Amino acid sequence: MDEEVIKVLKEMKGGKKKSIRGDKWIEEQGLILFRGKVYVPRDEELRKEIMCLHHNTSISGHPECWKMLELVMRNYWWPGISKYVLSYVDGCDACQRGKLFPEMPAGKLMPNPIPNVPWMDISVDFITGLPEAQGYDTILVICDRFTKQVHIIPTMKEMNSLGLVHLY
Repeated sequence: MDEEVIKVLKEMKGGKKKSIRGDKWIEEQGLILFRGKVYVPRDEELRKEIMCLHHNTSISGHPECWKMLELVMRNYWWPGISKYVLSYVDGCDACQRGKLFPEMPAGKLMPNPIPNVPWMDISVDFITGLPEAQGYDTILVICDRFTKQVHIIPTMKEMNSLGLVHLY
């Protein structure tokens, strides 16, 4: 337990009082209450169980950090509760998998400029997975954007960069 809590408990037992220090600490039905909330001692298993009951149930639905903190602090208190709750939610695998990471907008889409000379703007693509015919199983397609003229070149799937330069 924390030093302050031990000190308060000794004062309560010594004075046989049910409350002490301006009614911050109260003993009620065998529980120590701090400002009306159940004090949770330094027991990691107990604190994790409280977190699970408020976060991992189907009813609660994995609330985010601040909602989780509000739910736990309705009934419980211990020193450093905020930091503990925030680290618990940050470490929740299900929450991290479902979290959206906002990205900057992609910006305004701009069309490609219209080419004004043939063969200055081209597209190149391979068509693969074809059945073998005359020793070829792939087609290299080169298309001009200005004239829409197409060159179709038969080739093999195992093409390296030097072979592509030769075909081009």
